[in-house]
Amino acid sequence: MLLRGWRADDLAPFAALNADPRVMEHYPAPLTRAQSDALVRERIVPQLAERGYGLWAVEVPGVAPFVGFVGLQVPGFEARFTPCVEIGWRLAFPFWGRGYATEAARAAVAFGFATAGLEEIVSFTVPANRRSIAVMERLGMTPDGEFAHPRLPPGHPLQRHVLYRLSRPPQVESIVSRCRTTVRVIFSTPKTSPRGDARAYQPTSLPSGREGSRGTVGSRL
Repeated sequence: MLLRGWRADDLAPFAALNADPRVMEHYPAPLTRAQSDALVRERIVPQLAERGYGLWAVEVPGVAPFVGFVGLQVPGFEARFTPCVEIGWRLAFPFWGRGYATEAARAAVAFGFATAGLEEIVSFTVPANRRSIAVMERLGMTPDGEFAHPRLPPGHPLQRHVLYRLSRPPQVESIVSRCRTTVRVIFSTPKTSPRGDARAYQPTSLPSGREGSRGTVGSRL
């Protein structure tokens, strides 16, 4: 798998998965095409450019050029555990159950600890989302209680969330080496586009390893 920057031709399949009620079961509502495109252009791509990590597009060579996103992001709300960096994922339904989310998330965790220098990564979802909770547990994350998501009104059926945490391990390089054979994280610096569209973010292929956070390599919203 490749975790890479976003391309213009990712927008249509991303909109399709955001409109799929199976994918969006644990979110307040599916997204329209306009909302999906805005999510990429106004939030995902800018955070990748600003921080050097974010919600990467996931490509599986020989299978599909785009299957969804996996990556790291900074939540934009206040809670007992913020500020923090969250790991999240959202894959198209045909690619569920193949281990893609877990393996890509392991690579994102490796990048976060080994390259971005993070001390902790969190994740959260509603209690009914057993698939995502299983991924968190396979990553070695541990539960840390519940919280009421501040962006949902009191009484909303999705307001109650469970929180999971993962601290930086003593042997970070062991995580990196475990991921090298299956996943490659591509870091890229986007060029400014007057239109601000996804084509501004073009990936640069780089080898795996720990070489620094600029120009080298090592979500759910």
